Amino acid sequence: MLINWAVVPTCLPIIRRRCHGCASQRLRASGKFRVNANHKLIDTWLLALCTECGETAKLTVLERMTVRTIPPEMLDRLHANEPGLTAELLQDPDVQHRNRFTLDWTDAWRLDTAGSDHLDCDVLDVAVRNAARIPVRPTRLIADGCGLSRGEVSRLITEGKVVSAARLSGKLSGDFTFTLKR
Repeated sequence: MLINWAVVPTCLPIIRRRCHGCASQRLRASGKFRVNANHKLIDTWLLALCTECGETAKLTVLERMTVRTIPPEMLDRLHANEPGLTAELLQDPDVQHRNRFTLDWTDAWRLDTAGSDHLDCDVLDVAVRNAARIPVRPTRLIADGCGLSRGEVSRLITEGKVVSAARLSGKLSGDFTFTLKR
């Protein structure tokens, strides 16, 4: 019996980057964009606020781009301060690299399971879909979804009762499947 689980974001993650005002390492995205035009060139920033002092930091999204090279839908989304665009840009590796930040997903996601009616099965085939490439520990997901401790899940992995094509140690940010045999 194949069961589908999903790792779903509940809010925007914390941005891990030094604040210029107070040296804190935690910023939160405001969801607002600043678009500045200089003749035919456009600069765009995503505004982030320090969680400690409230200082505004600008994360570069577009830099010295000609207006014609930017799709009109993108400009409309920037001008409308679309929340979905904020989430997309925070997860863009190019934006992260250019602005030297990482994302902290602590308490910003939840695991959606099919309910508790599957827990009494002898063999569980589970497909885990990661909606936003959130780095999570598979052992934690299995423990939370099946009502087990993480130590018990580790023991089941070493005994060969939890098997997967993906590496179950460490963190994964993509989709994976596993089988639990009781």
